[in-house]
Amino acid sequence: MSYCRQEGKDRIIFVTKEDHETPSNAELVADDPNDPYEDHGLILPNGDINWNCPCLGGMASGPCGEQFKSAFSCFHYSTEEVKGSDCVDQFRAMQECMQKYPDLYPQEEDEEEKASEGVEEATAAATAATAAAEEALTKEEGSS
Repeated sequence: MSYCRQEGKDRIIFVTKEDHETPSNAELVADDPNDPYEDHGLILPNGDINWNCPCLGGMASGPCGEQFKSAFSCFHYSTEEVKGSDCVDQFRAMQECMQKYPDLYPQEEDEEEKASEGVEEATAAATAATAAAEEALTKEEGSS
């Protein structure tokens, strides 16, 4: 005999062998890409960057959020042969902003080393974030 019970937030359903012998009549509803409450990855269905994606780790908000958005957007949409090579100024502005807030954006290296590597590190971080997001997007498209 089949039955269902609720335990807290969980719903437990017990079914019999006979229940599984008949084909399911459940109807699947396709996800609405325009649903504002639907979770999306880094890239929204319209191709825009999803600044609310948890994969960005909150970098799009806070005192340097606008500088991050500018640098990340530049990198994401860059068509240069060396992707992002046209975004050095935006990454420099982001790095300078982050240095003003060491409690929010901890620095792991000595100031001397970081001054020479700051832009390269920011570019590398954006490259890694973009690569991870593109991989997630590819997996997401492949499962559709």
